[in-house]
Amino acid sequence: MIVWNAIHETLRQLRRNPMRSMLTMLGILIGVAAVIAMIALGRGASARVGNDLSGLGQNLLFVVPGAPSSGGPPHRNDAPPFDERDARAIQREITGIAGVAPTVTRSGVAVYAGQSRRTTVNGSSAAYFTVMSWHLATGRLFNDAELRVGAPVCVLGQTVRNALFGITDPIGATIRIGNISLRVVGVLAPKGSSSFGQDQDDLIVVPLATHQRRISGTHDVEAIFVSARDEAESGRIRADIDALMRVRRHLHVGETPDFTVRDMKEIAAMVGSITGVLTSLLAAIAAISLLVGGIGIMNIMLVAVSERTREIGIRLAIGALGRDVLAQFLIESVVLSAIGGIAGITLGLTGSYAITRKLDIPLEIDPLLIVVPFAFSAAVGVLFGYFPARKAARLNPIDALRHE
Repeated sequence: MIVWNAIHETLRQLRRNPMRSMLTMLGILIGVAAVIAMIALGRGASARVGNDLSGLGQNLLFVVPGAPSSGGPPHRNDAPPFDERDARAIQREITGIAGVAPTVTRSGVAVYAGQSRRTTVNGSSAAYFTVMSWHLATGRLFNDAELRVGAPVCVLGQTVRNALFGITDPIGATIRIGNISLRVVGVLAPKGSSSFGQDQDDLIVVPLATHQRRISGTHDVEAIFVSARDEAESGRIRADIDALMRVRRHLHVGETPDFTVRDMKEIAAMVGSITGVLTSLLAAIAAISLLVGGIGIMNIMLVAVSERTREIGIRLAIGALGRDVLAQFLIESVVLSAIGGIAGITLGLTGSYAITRKLDIPLEIDPLLIVVPFAFSAAVGVLFGYFPARKAARLNPIDALRHE
């Protein structure tokens, strides 16, 4: 009952000075909203990256020339390239593999009927579509004869198809890339943009032999993509690939490799670590506004103590104890913080929903994301309200009654 009366009195004081109360709560409101929004966006971005990586398959590994580096791209340092024999050796000698796709990439301008599009042209085997989780929208993939002889055929990504053909069916049409003509045999189903802003559908795929003979002009292979049958086996397969490539590239035990083997688990963990650090940093920066809001509450409560000195003196003179006055002002501070926290939670959730919809990332909300900022805002009320409340409780009744 005593607590309820204190809360009722607090609400009456807030209604008496609504503008001052709103400005006092503003710092807490902004702080809680910012913390919730930053954490929600960080988690949503992490989830989006995870979904993009999962789209390639958690059991995907890739092998590229160049010495490994911590967290960054491999150091090329004139490392010798791979060739098809390396890919065949991986397929032949390592068990548990679902597919191996030697790949080479170049950029080029695709032209059809006066329309053009600069895009990425990938040359690879039939396993490329399985390993990289591509599905057909229409048409077909390459057959064995086309792969073997390097036939002038291609499969288009949706972005290239739309740029060159619009709503026209491209199957059977002939496009030109540089000085070569390619017949379209298939169109890939869309994947959309990645979390890094890259258009995954902006590509053309041709047989590896076609690319090597007519586009890149070399038998080099820039990357070998490997898909494990079982995700649990990816670690063992990675170690086997590393050992095999050391033998094929004549590297001694302990010698720094001139190639890099990575899997999607490693990349996902690295990206998750980076986004986690950034989320924590942004949340910490946002939390500073909570402290600023707490300072504002302390300032206003000190003003309230000064304004209500005679009231405090009367209460103490008629028998109120110091702890009653302490509780009254402490409850006022906590109520201010709690109302600001509730408004901040509402604003934070609404803003997070709107921003995640705009950026097309998942909205990741859990109960802790609401409970922790609210509890922190209440703690700020206790922390910064205690000093003004203690000052009020320690007033001398006679001096307080004489206060003008």
